Amino acid sequence: MKFILLLTFLATSFSVFAQDTSGNNDNHEHSKNEIGIAISPAYFINEKVVTFSMHIHYTRLIPNTKFGVGASFERIVLDPKHSTFGLTFVYFPVDKLSFTISPGMTFEDADPGAFFALHLETAYEFEIGNFHIGPAFEFAYDPNDYHISLGIHVGYGF
Repeated sequence: MKFILLLTFLATSFSVFAQDTSGNNDNHEHSKNEIGIAISPAYFINEKVVTFSMHIHYTRLIPNTKFGVGASFERIVLDPKHSTFGLTFVYFPVDKLSFTISPGMTFEDADPGAFFALHLETAYEFEIGNFHIGPAFEFAYDPNDYHISLGIHVGYGF
């Protein structure tokens, strides 16, 4: 129940945070390419453990759309250690807000073999020239556990 309440609170917070109250409805041109990194604590739900995650991605915007594709890598650096490689599909419904789905393969340090994984992420970006920074929330699934994380996303567009 605590998890559902936390998830509801975070989703509501991002929704309120993403509202544009400036009155400026100018459309923003996203960069064709982005290299980004997200760092955050990650909470493993089944194991009830907080650890540290680092997520790196490259995304290429599909011309004349609000979609992008790319590749991603996530590393959980403390127990339960694992690495995940995935494809990345991004959608920008409104300026500065993105939703990402990343199916891939997880390689657990303690368990040989590869497992299907799915990462869902949302981020809100504040731009500073070609750089952008903002909060990111992620939910990740693999057959061994689920984890959620709330951290910071930093990207470079070119």
